[in-house]
Amino acid sequence: MALDLLCIGLTTLDVVARPIDRLPDKEETILIDGIEVVPAGTAAGAALVAGALGLDVGLAGAVGDDRNGRFVRLVLGETGVRTDWLQTIPEAPTSTTVLAIDANGRRPAFHALGASHRFALSPPVFEAAAAARFVHWAGVGARNLDRGPGAELLAAAKAGGAVVTCDLISPNRHAAEELSRLLPYVDWFLPSATEALALSGAADLPAAAAHFRAQGAGACIIKNGADGAFFSLGERQLTLPAHAISPVDTTSCGDAWCAGFIAGLRHGFDPVEAARFATATAALVAQGLGTLGRLQDFDTTLQAMRTLPLREPALA
Repeated sequence: MALDLLCIGLTTLDVVARPIDRLPDKEETILIDGIEVVPAGTAAGAALVAGALGLDVGLAGAVGDDRNGRFVRLVLGETGVRTDWLQTIPEAPTSTTVLAIDANGRRPAFHALGASHRFALSPPVFEAAAAARFVHWAGVGARNLDRGPGAELLAAAKAGGAVVTCDLISPNRHAAEELSRLLPYVDWFLPSATEALALSGAADLPAAAAHFRAQGAGACIIKNGADGAFFSLGERQLTLPAHAISPVDTTSCGDAWCAGFIAGLRHGFDPVEAARFATATAALVAQGLGTLGRLQDFDTTLQAMRTLPLREPALA
């Protein structure tokens, strides 16, 4: 049976702690509110959230042949994520990030490169992408995927009838070149505002969205944190407000937004309603620690979309 969604790209283990407002200069114990250990990354984070929302989701990425890799597989499996396409790289550590989140939400990160940066596309991944209903390419900025066969894979997914979404790991020096190859096969490009402005060189979000659509993207939604999301589809442009919440950890909110948007589309929502559902998904994630935060399931997220107060929308 075809997957609802195949997520492809960065897979990490996150160790998230909050609040850490200072690093001690000597050995001492500081009591904090909480610590969470959870799969994350632009692909694995989106897959985990999509699994919690009830989608039949698969993950294509890589973990190491170590305890962290086994833990990542365990948690993904508990959330319903299929790991048939998650490679194990022999003698490699699992890519892992430690995030020390302070009381104001700032989140310095300490990242150990590992197996995810050695993930390579294989024939089974191409086959799964060609059969999936949605394909989420979350590999732009990966040293092993940029300038590789990503465009060929997305072309195969499109030929198979998939809706293709795309997010970035980081806007590195190859990202703009990579996007020029990928975007003709992308239905929905979903960057953050920082990424969109940096990669397009535009002065504002409407101009940035126009830049990516001129490169071939069917539509563009630019995630802008507490200022909501800028939506550009055809002649339709609007700013969707974020929910008025008190965030605890925004580390995985962008990945959660992507997963929520895809889940909304899969449930037959029109694109604007799917974006509203995505906003609620990210709001629930932001109110707790780690990739899932306070997210529970599809129905409670739908209720949150209908009941959580909205912030006043910012000007695009």
